[in-house]
Formats: sequence, C-alpha cells, structure tokens
Amino acid sequence: MVEPFPKQELRDKKKDAPDFSPGIRLFGRRFPSDQTAPDLLLELLLVAISPKSFSENAIVNDALFPELDRLRSVRSGCSEGDSSNVLAYAPKARLNLKLLAFLGASKLDTRHETHRQQYRQLIRQFIQPEMLVTIGAFEAHDVFRTIENLFVGFQGAGANRTWCAQSFLPLARELIAGESIWQETKAGGKVASWSDARTYFSHNQQIFLARGGELLYLQLCNALRQDASTIEQWVNALEVRSLNSRESEPSDLYSELTQGLESVLLSCPETVGKLAEFLDTGLDAETAQKTDFDSHNERRFATCGWCPEECWPEGYLFAVEISRLCHATIDPIERLELLEIACAMQVLRSLCSQAARYTTRSAEATAAAGPLGYVWVISDPAGKHTAVKQISRRNVNAVQRLIYDALRDPRIKDFYASFDQDEVEKVYADADRRYGHKLFLTVAKRLGFITPRRGAGARFVLNDRLLRYLVLSTIRPGERVTYDSFKKLLFAHHGLAVDDQAIGQSCLWSGTSRLTTLGGNADEWLLQMLDASGVLIRLSDACSLVTNPFGGDVSA
Repeated sequence: MVEPFPKQELRDKKKDAPDFSPGIRLFGRRFPSDQTAPDLLLELLLVAISPKSFSENAIVNDALFPELDRLRSVRSGCSEGDSSNVLAYAPKARLNLKLLAFLGASKLDTRHETHRQQYRQLIRQFIQPEMLVTIGAFEAHDVFRTIENLFVGFQGAGANRTWCAQSFLPLARELIAGESIWQETKAGGKVASWSDARTYFSHNQQIFLARGGELLYLQLCNALRQDASTIEQWVNALEVRSLNSRESEPSDLYSELTQGLESVLLSCPETVGKLAEFLDTGLDAETAQKTDFDSHNERRFATCGWCPEECWPEGYLFAVEISRLCHATIDPIERLELLEIACAMQVLRSLCSQAARYTTRSAEATAAAGPLGYVWVISDPAGKHTAVKQISRRNVNAVQRLIYDALRDPRIKDFYASFDQDEVEKVYADADRRYGHKLFLTVAKRLGFITPRRGAGARFVLNDRLLRYLVLSTIRPGERVTYDSFKKLLFAHHGLAVDDQAIGQSCLWSGTSRLTTLGGNADEWLLQMLDASGVLIRLSDACSLVTNPFGGDVSA
C-alpha cells in the first residue's frame, strides 16, 4: 500500500470514497485531468496564504508553511486512521471583489438578477461622499470605472466561466480567492435578494481548483520535513551536483522557499492590495462574514488530501526549482507563467516517478533510467532528425505504458479483489482517463511538451517557454554551467535525454536495442535554441556555457 502524507486511513472500499480510484491510491488525492496549470498554481498559493491548522493545531503568524518541527512530528506522532491528522485551510471567497471586477466582463446569461442588485448596491456605497472624495473634474462614476478596469486587468484563469468562478492573477494575497460556484439550478426562481443568494454559492465543490494544487503543496511539505542526512545521501547519489549547500539543507531551503514565495505575493504595489481588501469588505462586510465563516462564527475550513510519502525526491526538486524561479530578477507576470509551467511539469514528473516505483524492469532498463526512474526523449521541434523522432515516439508510448502498468501493480490492484471483474475494468478505465496516462498526455500537450496535439505520432519536444523554464530552474540565478553540465542537469531534474549518448541509452528503457550511431548532431537544435534565447556563451567549437543571467552579477 502507498503510505500517505499526512498519515490517514485509505481502506474504505465504498465506491463513493474519495480514495477509491486506483489513480488516487497511487498518485495521491489528486491530479485531475481537467485542472489547468494556472489553477494548479493558484490553488497552491491559496493553501499557502490561507489560515491553516495541522493536526487540530492552528498555524500562527500567517506562515506559508507549517513549522518544520510540526511537519517532522507527523512521521511518528499519529496512529493509522487518525482523522485529526490532516492539513486544513480556510480560503477567503472574496465574492464582492469578484463581483465588481468580473460581472461586467461575464456572459449576460450568467448574471442573476440578485447579482446585478448587489453590484449596483456596491457601486452606490462606493460613490457616497463619505466613501469617495473627488477632485476637480473627476466624477465618482468615472473613478469607479477606472478601478473596475484596473481589477479586470488582473483577470487570471476562467475568462469563460461565471464571474464567481473566475480568478485573479496571484500577484498579491488580497487577489487570491477560493473557488465559488453559483448553483443556478438550486436557486431557481426562489431567490429574491442578495442575502438569499449568498446561500446558493458553493465553496467546496472543487471543480476548477480540484486538489491538484493542494497535492503540490503537500509534496513541498513532505520534502521539506526530510532529515538533512537523508537529503545529503540522496544528493550524493545524483550523477551531477545540482544543489548548493543551502539547497541541500532542508531548513535553509525552507527559508529560501518561504522568502521567495513572499516576494511573489508582493509583486503588486501595496495600494492595490489595500484597495482590493476595501472593495471586498469595506463596502459590505456582511458578505465576507457569511461566506468565510459558518453559523457559529468559526472559519470555514477545507481539508487537504494527501500525497505519497515516498514522493519526497521529486517534491524536493520542485521546491528547489520554485525557489530559484522566485529569486530570479524577471518580470512578475513572466514569473507567474514560469511558476505555472513548473506546476504542470511537476505533475508530469510526479506521475512518472511514482509509476516507476511500482513497475518492474530489467537491470539494463533501470540503469538507463537514471535517478528519477524514467526517461523523456526530446526530439528537435521541426522533426528533421528522423531517427530521434521515431525514438521519441516510442518513448512516449513507453511512458504511457509505465503509468498504465503501475496502476495495475498487485499492491494497488489487490485492493479491488473482492469486486466484480467488469466493475474493476470500469474503475480502471476511468482511472486511466482521469488520473493515469491520458492525464499525462493532456497536461503535456497543453504545455506544448508533446506534439502534435491531435493525431498519431506523439513525441516530446521543447518550445521557447519550456526551454526558458528549464534554464531558469536548473541553473541558479546569476550562475553559469558548461553545456555538457546543463544536459546532465536536465536529465537529473526531469529525465530529459537530448544528445546522442543519452538518447541511445534511453532505448533500453523504452524496450528497444541501444543505438550507438545517431549522427552526432541530435542536440544541434538545442544549441541553436539556447543561442537564440541569449543564454549560450560559445567559448570555442568544443565548449560552450549556458547562463542564467537573471540574478546577481553573472561574472561573479
């Protein structure tokens, strides 16, 4: 059985149990196929900034992560089935802020009359003389429209959704809100006022923020709680030294990651956050009270799921990469885009790394896989290198087979031994589609990591955005490495095989004979892309450097 973190009972065999699917039992609760990369990042940050409780103890000082001592005590501090040993968080709904920002930009048929009434009421409150003082020729309504347009400019994911299900770019704490779903069918024609309408917003359905970000957050917690000696042994076992002394020490990385994420949340001027808070609670404090607190005036908490305890290596790499992106001196919007890519790539890495632990391969295939247990063979984007193109296609099939076989490992499948065979087949078909190899394909194609989007011949490629992410996350800000070291870092962090030697070796993992002759130019496209991106320094025909110039003095 997969050991969950935080430790909890997973033995409920009811079909409606949250952990019934084999995909959830193997990979954690849960990576769903319909959650987008922006939603993954938003949910991760939502858990981080929200008031939290762990093992029924409140986390003070609005810390982004529980204290390390508390995280480490989970290892031996609870018994199997202890329902109190969960991480809970209390997200804010921010309905008024969303209403003012997104109602005017939403579809007409999604605007319920009570929503319009509240919108008009908030405007009336805003333009009152005691609320707003205008100078010169400025009219109160013009000021409001300007502020409305300002917050529409922060629109993030969900432009085609109902206004309450949309989200802001997470550039400030005050712009991050939980998911709210308007239950139009239940409301029907029974709702006549905003106070009645508030009861028909659901805040716990998790349709768009569907636990993927929660799982990523738990992976970070699970990685950071590891002993320093465990991390040291793991780092020494890697083929390339990819972490510095601070990154190799969990307590130092904990501080670095916390400071980095705090800087992301301070990307906006402080005035924007204060204005957002005023629009949400200053004009109508009752709505925030009713949506964020229950009838007993206690915070409305949501419980996180769990991640596999054994997934800490890929979680630790994720923490390092997130920290490096946060400390790079780049545009705040670009940083968010790169963090979204990091979340999506972590989903792909988690699926393959965890699946590799639950499949059996030959000694040669295992040796070819490297530290992560799998290989992704990258072909040139134009597909001109025919041999590598075919190898990459076979590799995509091998990756899908890896995830497919892992879900059917006896340690997972024995859980369903008492069920009818036809029923088990339906359960597995659903798991393959929602949490298994089809999830892998869906996420990879959205990223542009697998092409074509439709049709046969799927293969791994890199585009400009992915390459930029790989440079900034595998090389520390302001530092440089040799080109050969960069290729080794790609393999150590993500299992990427890009040159003749790594691609030839990868054939063993994919189930074919090793190739020794690929022409010697399988990675020529990568050199050209790095050069075009301005991060390649050619010292000679035989030696080049790859640099991450976004932080500090490059010559240092």
